[in-house]
Amino acid sequence: MSSKPSKVVQLPVLEPDAAGIDIGAREVFVAVPADRDTRPVRSFETFTADLEALADWLQQCRIRTVAMESTGVFWIPLFQILEKRSIQVLLVNAQHVKNVPGRKTDVEDCQWLQHLHSVGLLRGSFRPNDEICAIRSLWRHRDNLIQLATVHLQHMQKALDQMNLQIHHVISDLSGTTGLSIVDAILAGERDPHRLAKLRDWRIKASEETIVKSLVGDYREEHLFVLRQSLEGYREYQKMIQDLDVEVNRRMAGLPSKVDPAKKPLGKERNPRNKPRRTEPPELRSELYRAFGVDLTQVPGINPLTAQVLLTEIGPSLARFPTAAAFCSWLRLCPEPRISGGQVLSSKTRPTKNRAALALRLAAQALHRSQTYLGDYLRRMKARLGAPSAITAVAHKLARIVYHLITNQQEYSNTVFEEQERRTQDRKRRRLHVQAKELGFRLVPVESVP
Repeated sequence: MSSKPSKVVQLPVLEPDAAGIDIGAREVFVAVPADRDTRPVRSFETFTADLEALADWLQQCRIRTVAMESTGVFWIPLFQILEKRSIQVLLVNAQHVKNVPGRKTDVEDCQWLQHLHSVGLLRGSFRPNDEICAIRSLWRHRDNLIQLATVHLQHMQKALDQMNLQIHHVISDLSGTTGLSIVDAILAGERDPHRLAKLRDWRIKASEETIVKSLVGDYREEHLFVLRQSLEGYREYQKMIQDLDVEVNRRMAGLPSKVDPAKKPLGKERNPRNKPRRTEPPELRSELYRAFGVDLTQVPGINPLTAQVLLTEIGPSLARFPTAAAFCSWLRLCPEPRISGGQVLSSKTRPTKNRAALALRLAAQALHRSQTYLGDYLRRMKARLGAPSAITAVAHKLARIVYHLITNQQEYSNTVFEEQERRTQDRKRRRLHVQAKELGFRLVPVESVP
């Protein structure tokens, strides 16, 4: 064996003006290159004045770019302060910067981040511009308000159950016209089930006799009190949602237009028989069309609420993603093969909480009865792979379609899938002929039957 000492290979420094920041709820640890300060690692409290002092120190050390983990929401104030100082911020995934095995401390974490960033081993997470981030925050808060309103609706149903009033089991929606009218009349003192049943909307499928039977119960004061408070809470949240919709529409109106609706008006809905969802803000479809430049609701499975989630989570442009494959990979709708020894151990998709990916999965799940190519593809994949994998596969197709429409500013057309649909029908026809031949039969086309 050779006695020569082995060379220590060091990675080249690609970002000499890089710093690393470890974010905490009450304290922030910052590491800069050792030649920039006698104390290259410092800690700061998370008060605004301390964060401003942190930014001043970074500028004194001639730092042009920093890397920090996306820890909860604690990174947002510092991110905004550094962005105003024209310091490039690299928001990295915590899974990508795992420290070497050993003792873990905040000081070591910020130094490790600084080292990885200086040698170019970190990638920044995608973050849309400030206008989209503002709309995203409001839209996420809107989801929270809807969930809170639903909790009050459940309390109303529980109060009715305790009084053995079965009206919410007879009609499809207690928060609809009929349900709220009957609850208002009950709280106003009306107890006659026949008079309450007269409030039935003509679109209710249940008969008046069935509604009368469902409104005979034990009206107790404590449950009526809970019912009244729950109804007030539900309506208060509905008002908050309406006020928030006004603010969202105001901010969306400030987004640049990719299409002039006067020159290229919005087309008809893909399925005009579908009523707008109760949680859908007014004029949402037209605002999305103006922002995206194409009508994404023409794609089967995608409704205005799904398209709004895509806008708030990604933005009206997909220029940050060079290819459709990169876009699907960011959504984690692509398989992640794990290979060892030449064998594929697993090819599942990585778990994710990406709201855009979740919206596309819900859109794919809604195609289980669709008489379109995508609906047929979903049912075929369900029979072959099972429901979860089939939904992922269709969501992947929807993501590629959305990327193509937005990038090329091209309207959706079913003719794209006509050739694939023809091939699918040919495969079905050949399979049926083979099965009939095995059973001793011969299939004859309908046109050939006299």
